Amino acid sequence: MSPTVGLLHSMVTYNYQRLNRLVIGLTQDQIDYKGPNNELNSIAQLLRHLAVVDLHWVYRLQSSEVPSELTGKFGPMYDEEGKLPSVRNVPLHVLLEEYEQIQDMFREVCKKLSDADLDKVVPFENGNSSTIRWGIWHIADHSRHHYSSIVQLKKSFEGEL
Repeated sequence: MSPTVGLLHSMVTYNYQRLNRLVIGLTQDQIDYKGPNNELNSIAQLLRHLAVVDLHWVYRLQSSEVPSELTGKFGPMYDEEGKLPSVRNVPLHVLLEEYEQIQDMFREVCKKLSDADLDKVVPFENGNSSTIRWGIWHIADHSRHHYSSIVQLKKSFEGEL
């Protein structure tokens, strides 16, 4: 990878690996836990959400739409109510394997980018646009954001046992 693309990609990879270390070994009850009042997004929902958002970025970075077969496989970003889709009883290894597939796709896209490509503008949600640089940075930042949510869910679950 070119130097700056490689640096940005390494941020995403580091956060992805950190997230994996955080969840590895969790039970099905832990990943399906939705907080003390059953009103939060579960770890399973957050993992699927991160994977789906990253999938969308893989295609945005190429100014393309996500193919319907992938949307069918991974689901939408949000449900009809604008919330994260429900994810229950999906084994952790399945969620992590799916996320890994998308990380592999992201890596392949980054390999094709030059540092000059980082300033190209690509379509974003709701008719907006962003640079490729911002898009890759956003993938890393989004993962960091949900990492903290997962830490809180783990602590809350442990407190309820």
